[in-house]
Amino acid sequence: MAYMQPSNFPQENEEMSIIQPDSYKDSKLRALINVLIDWINDELANQRIIVKDLEADLYDGQVLQKLLEKLAGQKLDVPEVTQSEEGQRQKLRVVLGTANVILGKSRWSEDKWSVEKIHSKNLVAMLHLLIALARHFRAPIRLPENLTINIIVAKKQGDGTIKHKTVPEELTSCYDDVGMRCQRDAFDDLFDAPDKLHVVKSSLVTFVNKHLNKLNFEVNELDSQFHDGVYLIVLLGLLEGFYVPLYDYHVTPHDFEQKVHNVSFFFQLMLDIGLPKSKARPEDVVNKDLKSTLRVLYNLFMKYRNLN
Repeated sequence: MAYMQPSNFPQENEEMSIIQPDSYKDSKLRALINVLIDWINDELANQRIIVKDLEADLYDGQVLQKLLEKLAGQKLDVPEVTQSEEGQRQKLRVVLGTANVILGKSRWSEDKWSVEKIHSKNLVAMLHLLIALARHFRAPIRLPENLTINIIVAKKQGDGTIKHKTVPEELTSCYDDVGMRCQRDAFDDLFDAPDKLHVVKSSLVTFVNKHLNKLNFEVNELDSQFHDGVYLIVLLGLLEGFYVPLYDYHVTPHDFEQKVHNVSFFFQLMLDIGLPKSKARPEDVVNKDLKSTLRVLYNLFMKYRNLN
């Protein structure tokens, strides 16, 4: 458990934060930490790496490097062992830089994690990073739902005094939003049966083109041609008979953030017209996750399949 020591106080107008001690009594927080530790140890079991304490074991970047290499299937160009603090920070820059690219850099700003936060053993930053990686790589774990903790934020004033405030920090939301693969559904089973998967994909391609052709649009690849959200928005407008103003979304999205905006906007339109909340996340669709895209399109197919 981290406490603020005088030597750790931030510089003038800088902030530092720790988890409020009482929050450590929250059984959900303890469960989250244990689940993430077990997940890391399972992933790195073949490398004989054992994590016992996130703050003590992750701050230097060594374990995070090995974890990211295992999850992403790529070798990072960093020294294996770094003893100096600057060497550790340099390793963290490479590891976090790679993680940000994989996760969609503009989606994860430094208010959640950074080199300095991880290296200073900021547990909240570590948790945010691990949760994001677990969500992105579909870790076979179940995270505690709707976990919000209190953190103490300290800021050093110009006169040398320290001002504190306690603010809530959401770590996890609802289970469906987390998007883990713990509970299998029909689409999980579908991917185990290639013949059936081909039939479903063909049916969905026929369905969407039946309507998109009205505007001379046509798709052949469901995962790649819907990932920026544009065709999703256009398709829903055609199905419901409404026009979506071009200023409401990015017609030619240029980066990850704009694509996530488009897909999130589409999800909100679905909710507005009474369609059930999708199990998929916007990030999954943008990352061209076929299963997530099929789930979204199947929702539309079930409601509008008889529409001429």
